[in-house]
Order: sequence, then C-alpha cells, then structure tokens
Amino acid sequence: MHRNQELHTFLLSKARQLTEDWYNSLDKSTTNGVYSSSDPQVIETLKSQNFTFHGILCNVFAEDKETFNKKIDEWVLTIAEDKEHLETPNHYILREFMRVRHQYLEFLKEYAETHMEENIFEQFSLWNQVIIEAFDRVMLRFVELQTEVVEQQIQSQQEVINELSSPVISLNGHTALLPLVGNIDPTRAELILENALEQCVNKEVSQLFIDLSGVVLIDTMVAHQIFQLIDALQLIGVKPILSGLRPEIAQTAVQLGLNFDTLTITSTLSQALTIKNNEVE
Repeated sequence: MHRNQELHTFLLSKARQLTEDWYNSLDKSTTNGVYSSSDPQVIETLKSQNFTFHGILCNVFAEDKETFNKKIDEWVLTIAEDKEHLETPNHYILREFMRVRHQYLEFLKEYAETHMEENIFEQFSLWNQVIIEAFDRVMLRFVELQTEVVEQQIQSQQEVINELSSPVISLNGHTALLPLVGNIDPTRAELILENALEQCVNKEVSQLFIDLSGVVLIDTMVAHQIFQLIDALQLIGVKPILSGLRPEIAQTAVQLGLNFDTLTITSTLSQALTIKNNEVE
C-alpha cells in the first residue's frame, strides 16, 4: 500500500522549501516565457502556483486515486489556461515539471534514510514509482488540456474573424452593404448566410447591396450558397442588389440554373449605389 500519512506530512512540510529551492535554481538565462519574467507580480503568481501544486501532489500518499486525479486535473487546467504559461514554450514547462519531480525523489530518499530501521526498501521503491506516475499524469494532462485551450481560442478567434469578414454595414435609413472579400469556402459561406440574415433583421434592413468584386475564388457549392442567401433575404423582405459579379461566378450561376428574374445586378458597387440614389430622388 503506497499511502502513508507520515510521508504525506513530511513532504507537505517541505512545500515552501520545494518552491523556493525550485525558483532559486531556475536558470533564467536559458529559459523563456514565464520562468524568465522579472515582473514581481508574475514571479509571485508563479511561486503561488508552484506552492499550490505541492499541496495537491503530496496528497498522492493520503487520498484515493480518483480524488487525487480530480484535484490534479483542476490545478493543471489553471496552468493550461494561464496567459503567462500559454506564452511559454511547452518544452520549458515540461522541463520544469521534470526538475520538480527530481526534487520529490530526493526528498523521498531523505525520508527513507531516516527510517532505515523499518526495512523501508520495498516501500521506498513503491513510493518512487508513485511519484513518477503522478508526474507522468501531470505532464500528459497539461499537454492535453493546453491543446484543448489553444484549439478553443483558435476557434473563437476564427469565429470573430469570420463575423468581421462579412459585416453588414448600415448606409442610411434601411439600406446596408455586405462587402465580401477574399476566398470563400463552404464553411465561411454558411457563416455569411447566417450572419447576414441575423444582422439584416437586427438592423431592420430593407435593401442590401452585396458586393462580390473582392472575392478572389469561388466554387460551385459556394456560388450556390451565395444565391441561397439572396433567396433567403427576399423571403424576409430584404431586396438584394448584387454587384461585382465576376464572369466565372456568373458562369457557375448559369450552370446551376439559378433564376435572375427578380434580382438587380450591376457590374460595380458604384452603379448599385447610383440606382439607390436615383430611387431616392
């Protein structure tokens, strides 16, 4: 049995020393990110994170495995989400986990040497294995959880980019402009459809200029989705005016058998705006 309340108390009593020895032994000239920071607040937070870790890890000798793993995961997640650690290369972070693991193994040896009369050799080997496995889990979970955090950030950023790349810009009254720029893949085309419809409703748009002159490349599926947007706009009472339709997009639309009878199309955005001004006059 690897649980040992006396060993747990011994390691817990070393928590502050573990933190101070670890930080003082950091070679800040050969590391990067959070470990080389000279900001007092960052340094204090780093030490606090390290000290909290010891209070949790020592419990590997006092708690059941499920409870221990749950607390470790919660701590690892705070590190994975931490801005300073996100800006630190992972190989530096893993190196520090390994250095802290070495600290624990040294303290286990110290504890064993003071209990030699108890024939502690078998227990010592077991405790070493428990520490190694605990740190293996910590490092693995850190990589897993930080990967999830980074992927979520990338997804959120992409959603913002997609939303900003298809803005419905109010012009005057109930008139607005949707300028489309760059490559449009099926995913972005679907987002454009959803965002444009929602923004038109929110802004009470009755006439929307859709300018395609900045679109570099478009395929059959995307062309179909753009014309689905046009149909959907008409269904909610918005009159679409299409401008900047490139020849290849027009050919694709014809091949799809799309109906242009009710659609106003101009070669340039300025012509479309001229139509609007004439209607106002």
